[in-house]
Amino acid sequence: MPAGTDSYGAVFEVPLAEGATSLSYILHKGDEKDLPTDQALDLRADGHEVWLLSGQEKYLLPQPAGSAAALDLSTSKAVWIDRNTVAWNGADGAASTQLVSSRGGSLAVENGTLTGDDERWLRLTRTALTDAQKAKFPHLKDHTAWSVDPRDRDRVREALRGQVVASQRTADGAVLAATGVQIAGVLDDLYAADATRAKLGPTFRHGRPTLSVWAPTAQDVSLEIDGRTVRMRRDDDTGVWSATGPGSWKGKPYRYAVKVWAPTAREIVTNKVTDPYSVALTTDSERSLVVDLADRSLKPRDWSTYDKPEAVPLRDAQIQELHIRDFSVADRTAKDRGTYLAFTDKDSDGSKHLRKLAKAGTSHVHLLPAFDIATIPERKSDQATVDCDLASYPADSDQQQECVGKTAAKDAYNWGYDPYHYTVPEGSYATDPDGTARTVEFRKMVKALNEDGLRVVMDVVYNHTAASGQAKTSVLDRIVPGYYQRLLADGSVADSTCCANTATENAMMGKLVVDSVVTWAKEYKVDGFRFDLMGHHPKANILAVRKALDALTLEKDGVDGKKIILYGEGWNFGEIADDARFEQATQKNMAGTGIATFSDRARDAVRGGGPFDADPGVQGFASGLFTEPNGSKANGTPAEQKARLLHYQDLIKVGLSGNLAGYRFTDTSGKEVEGSEVDYNGAPAGYAAAPGDALAYADAHDNETLFDALAYKLPASTSAGDRARMQVLAMATAALSQGPALSQAGTDLLRSKSLDRNSYDSGDWFNAVHYRCADGNGFGRGLPPAADNKDKWPYAKPLLTAIEVGCPQIEGASAAYRDLLRIRTSEKDFSLATAAQVQSRLSFPLSGTDETPGVITMRLGDLVVVFNATPGAQEQRVAELAGDAYRLHPVQASGADPVVKDAAYAKGSGTFTVPGRTVAVFTRAG
Repeated sequence: MPAGTDSYGAVFEVPLAEGATSLSYILHKGDEKDLPTDQALDLRADGHEVWLLSGQEKYLLPQPAGSAAALDLSTSKAVWIDRNTVAWNGADGAASTQLVSSRGGSLAVENGTLTGDDERWLRLTRTALTDAQKAKFPHLKDHTAWSVDPRDRDRVREALRGQVVASQRTADGAVLAATGVQIAGVLDDLYAADATRAKLGPTFRHGRPTLSVWAPTAQDVSLEIDGRTVRMRRDDDTGVWSATGPGSWKGKPYRYAVKVWAPTAREIVTNKVTDPYSVALTTDSERSLVVDLADRSLKPRDWSTYDKPEAVPLRDAQIQELHIRDFSVADRTAKDRGTYLAFTDKDSDGSKHLRKLAKAGTSHVHLLPAFDIATIPERKSDQATVDCDLASYPADSDQQQECVGKTAAKDAYNWGYDPYHYTVPEGSYATDPDGTARTVEFRKMVKALNEDGLRVVMDVVYNHTAASGQAKTSVLDRIVPGYYQRLLADGSVADSTCCANTATENAMMGKLVVDSVVTWAKEYKVDGFRFDLMGHHPKANILAVRKALDALTLEKDGVDGKKIILYGEGWNFGEIADDARFEQATQKNMAGTGIATFSDRARDAVRGGGPFDADPGVQGFASGLFTEPNGSKANGTPAEQKARLLHYQDLIKVGLSGNLAGYRFTDTSGKEVEGSEVDYNGAPAGYAAAPGDALAYADAHDNETLFDALAYKLPASTSAGDRARMQVLAMATAALSQGPALSQAGTDLLRSKSLDRNSYDSGDWFNAVHYRCADGNGFGRGLPPAADNKDKWPYAKPLLTAIEVGCPQIEGASAAYRDLLRIRTSEKDFSLATAAQVQSRLSFPLSGTDETPGVITMRLGDLVVVFNATPGAQEQRVAELAGDAYRLHPVQASGADPVVKDAAYAKGSGTFTVPGRTVAVFTRAG
């Protein structure tokens, strides 16, 4: 064993590997000298950082202590972007930079030095990012780049299967900086080309199942199935581990045992984890199940042969947004309440109501998350229930919310934006959560809705996971730690979505999105997908979904993928805002793709203010701004109210055009503008390239229901009948616009959640839809839950005892809305296909400096639509139409609303007279 003296005079000894004949010491510049094994090494005068190599082992000489802040292995500030390149702004003045790997995970910082007992080095030399690398990783464009020494590149794959640390050192051996390493980029570079073509999860060939999981950094993966452990084989080109078994594996529970470095645990762990590509699960997702979704026993009767309702283009979609449990849990006429099977009960009040909407023109039901959810106990016996008599408390009591809150995290209710397994139906909505009943019953639900004339949209949430790291409900991050989650500059998981963000820009997360959507489309016949926080996805990822769906055919796949609609939330925020990391799937970026984004422009103008106002009484077009002030100081002076109302009217006009960026009209200042020149909180109001790019809505599950928003905003003295009329008028601004429109289920029934602005975990009491008007509309069921609403209680409390609606208002509003749907779907001019057609057929003849505050007059081909949001009747004289014959549209003339029947037209002057709080549609006569 040779001995030496380090630069601080300490004596060290280095064991020789068996058969070694020499030692090498390597200077930081890469100089090498061979020394005989029996020569003492006195390096005190060298002044260089020195490692001793004994055979294949490296030993670091004792080092002076470095800065504790700079040596932090709990962070991962270095980013390994491809097999040859690391981006890292390390320390100034370093003499050497290297990646240090440890298969055993032994690297640690102790007393200001970097220690380890099995480390390997990959030497780095300073370089510069190429233009292509900057384009792929724009958030790293100003980072220092380091190139892996060509002599060490053959060890890159092995290094990634253990702990990896980036370090920098001084000439005398002191460690200046050390940090963990983000590895997603290099994994994509090494494996994605082959791995993205791999079939993952359970697949079947001639009755024999193969189970495959992508785990390129794992040191070992085994399959635990049917009480035994099976070794899995690794494909070194793809990083996929797989095992093929006998047909007897079918139906058996399984999970993977993955031995891997876990940065959050700071050690090598063996994670027992379900399959991220699961297609079936046991109760509470404890195990995956080996299931073939093509099995005939899992298909409802006539599953392969029944006819779907005729598809409509996205621009014509009229969508009801509905939570599966909300639909039936309070419906005393329904069987299997709160489950998938409730939709198969044709005689329930809920099913009858959906059929009424479908007959009137609703084309799609959008189901809130129905994939496997992490936050709902699946066994009914495990679901907590409220033990209070909620109905006994006063309408403005805080007791209801307190009681509901005690069981909120343990009951049967959650919106479901907590994905656990992306491609398995949620078990709590099945009559039996264990096994494949959920598969069969989900299919029965889709078939039943299709038979009722409604196509089915799924709300999908690929932008985040319920958990990350070593948490129990973390799946992806326990298989390939640090890959599937989006990491911030320090290596922590981004959570701008609310939860642990996924990195859909990474190839295998993007593949999971595409594969999962295609499975829902093919195996469950889902007709559309709404992407939660779609702006957190790359545009390329969503376009890849579109391309994959378009490839599905009736002949080959049993579905026509081109008829599947796509839309999502194109909000622009968080760590990826303004295309910081990639071109996002945001409102402006998705224009012209045929994939719609929710438009908040007209929504805010119709309701008033925004969803996060401190004072919820900020009014808008359909809530009495200027024309019926509510006394809130937040609305400003009368002059300010008028100016804001007129601007809101311009925003609504842009919305009625389909939110087209290039739509030209005269605004309320008298100036000719394009939609993109109308201001929306500093951004262009118009962003669409064609009808169908923007989805109109006045309310959705987020924020207060439309009724509750109007409760806050309309004067407290507003009558029940007038509240209902303003609700219909607000809904009309979406239903009668170009492009698709969405309405929260029950909004036509004046649905309330008792002023709850965020009812995701507020239980059935605040969320259920009520179809029988005698049961009320949900208002006055107590103060909304304190967690998200307590600051609004002073506004809410007096309203909860003062506002009440009954059967005339509930039934009247629903019937009037259905009349509008009939008009929308029967008049071809509401379905214009191009921006040029919209420009040619749509105008606002009275827009300009003399426009009536609170009234919008829209001319659309042979139709004239007047939205009168003021309390009194209004005359709108369109001089250019004088002498032309118009009449109230036959649907409204023979419809349910007696007030609109008083609308009139004077041919001689071209004057349309419309009652207060009314939308009237006129059509050419003769």
